[in-house]
Amino acid sequence: MAKKMASQGTPATAALAAAGVPFVLHPYAHDPSAASYGMEASEVLGIEPERVFKTLMVEVEGRLAVAIVPVSGNLDLKSVAAALGAKKAAMADPKAAERRTGYVLGGISPLGQRQASPTVLDESALDLATLLVSGGRRGLDIELAPADLIRLTKAITAPIGTASSIKG
Repeated sequence: MAKKMASQGTPATAALAAAGVPFVLHPYAHDPSAASYGMEASEVLGIEPERVFKTLMVEVEGRLAVAIVPVSGNLDLKSVAAALGAKKAAMADPKAAERRTGYVLGGISPLGQRQASPTVLDESALDLATLLVSGGRRGLDIELAPADLIRLTKAITAPIGTASSIKG
């Protein structure tokens, strides 16, 4: 059952509530000097980095798309392009990402975006009972089932993440 906290409401939590999807909010005190928003969430919340996913906006053939990968690794741009039927992808301009989603960097959620974009979720998510994604602001993560995230974002799954030397 969802933890309801009025002060935690974001478009992402509203979208989940409207869809009747069970989720758990994980608020934490965000440190503005943190080098990585995702790794900060993993460390502060005490959750394995393989279960905490970051939402990245990419540009593929002139259109924006969403890539969701574990914070324990990196996004493989060639793989996300291939998953979307393109030859190449690049990281989106941060301001364009903020305008498209309605969220600020470090708080971009794949849920409740101002304008929906094609979405690709790293296939490693399929091995998890639940995963965490940004809740729509810095210092708030949402835990939910991968199947619910896929359904609500109309995501496809593909091997788009790469392992990293980062150890959580």
